[in-house]
Amino acid sequence: MPPKKKSGKKGKKGKKSAKGPPVIDGIPTEEMSKEQLEEHIQRLREELEREREERNYFQLERDKVNTFWEITKRQLEEKKAELRNKDREMEDAEERHQIEIKVYKQKVKHLLYEHQNNISELKAEGAVALKLSQDNHNSSEMDLRKDKRALKVELKEQELAHEDVIKNLKKKNDENMTSLRSTFERQAKEIETKYEKKMRALRDELDLRRKTEIHEIEERKNGQINTLMKNHEKAFSDIKNYYNDITLNNLALINTLKEQVEEMKKKEERMEKQMAEVIAENKRLTEPLQKAREEVEDLRRQLTNYEKDKEMLRMNKARLKLLTEDFKALKWEHEVLEQRFHKTQEERDELYRKFIKAIHEVQQKSNFKNLLLEKKLSALADTLEKKEAQLNEVLSASNLDPTALTVVTRKLEDVLDSKNSAIKDLQYELARVCKAHNDLLRTYESKLRQFGIPTEELGFKPLESTVGGQTLGHGPAGLVSAPS
Repeated sequence: MPPKKKSGKKGKKGKKSAKGPPVIDGIPTEEMSKEQLEEHIQRLREELEREREERNYFQLERDKVNTFWEITKRQLEEKKAELRNKDREMEDAEERHQIEIKVYKQKVKHLLYEHQNNISELKAEGAVALKLSQDNHNSSEMDLRKDKRALKVELKEQELAHEDVIKNLKKKNDENMTSLRSTFERQAKEIETKYEKKMRALRDELDLRRKTEIHEIEERKNGQINTLMKNHEKAFSDIKNYYNDITLNNLALINTLKEQVEEMKKKEERMEKQMAEVIAENKRLTEPLQKAREEVEDLRRQLTNYEKDKEMLRMNKARLKLLTEDFKALKWEHEVLEQRFHKTQEERDELYRKFIKAIHEVQQKSNFKNLLLEKKLSALADTLEKKEAQLNEVLSASNLDPTALTVVTRKLEDVLDSKNSAIKDLQYELARVCKAHNDLLRTYESKLRQFGIPTEELGFKPLESTVGGQTLGHGPAGLVSAPS
């Protein structure tokens, strides 16, 4: 865009008064200094440069507008020429179309004449062929009746022969069953007596082994009891000697105290305290003795199972160690599996959402495509009916020569073949799309079963597509056979 002009510029410029020298910014030129005049000249130069730039800009804009106008004018002329050419082409095509209509009318007349001749010939030939076929049919029917009676007689004879054979076979089968039953009963009795003898021998052997093991266990138990009794008697004698020594010492101390009564009067109270402490100690030692006796009894009872408990403890320790290691490994595997489970669950949820979205999109697309294909098929069927009706009207209204009629017939057959092939292609495409939709539904249901999701949780029931009211096969969608 051109630079904007500043308003009020001239008011600031110098003005020439009606009388006297010119005035610039309210100051006469005669009174202005050199610097003020130079500054005024510089402003005038800048304004001159701006005016030149604006002039150049407007000249460029004018040239652009002229160029655009010429280009548009030339394009308008070209379009008018094209429009005149199209009008001439339409007139030529209309003339050719009228000529072709006249030719086709003549050809249809010939076709109709030849068609009537062919119908009369075919009716005569059909009557003759029908008469011959009826004669042949009557003769063949007589022959077949004779053969039927002969076959019935033969079938009756074979049934009688088969009944005799069946009776003989039943008799032989009963004899074989009787002999086999007696043989198997005898073998069963022999096997039963044999295994009863083995059971008795095995029971005696196991009783003898149990008695020897019980005797060995009793001997070990008696030896352990004797050892414990010896240890207990030794401990009891040690404790008895210990208490006897304490008693003798106390008596000696008492005698010594009696001899030294006069010397120990000052210490009497302290000695009495010591005596009380000794008595308390005696009582305190009597209680551990009773506890020791009770512990001996408990040890005597526990010693019977000590070795067995010791061996079981060693085995349980080893088993506990193994179980601890297995527990650590299983705990680590559990953590890994739990992480994988959470990750797999998230992936399953994401896949489920994507899969549901894809199912809806594919279902909408397939339904829309099926609707379009059905509309195309119905439109083609309506067009075909209209064309056939028009052709019948033309054939009934015109009389054509046979050669033209054959040409027209051939062209019509070609057109009908092309239309039929198009219809078959559309039907094949419809069947393929429906099959792909059904395959997608089956894949979706199998994936849901694989992830353990029942199809009832979807909130809707997937609808399988059919073609012409018939359910498609279970093969892949790419294997739908193309129309021949």
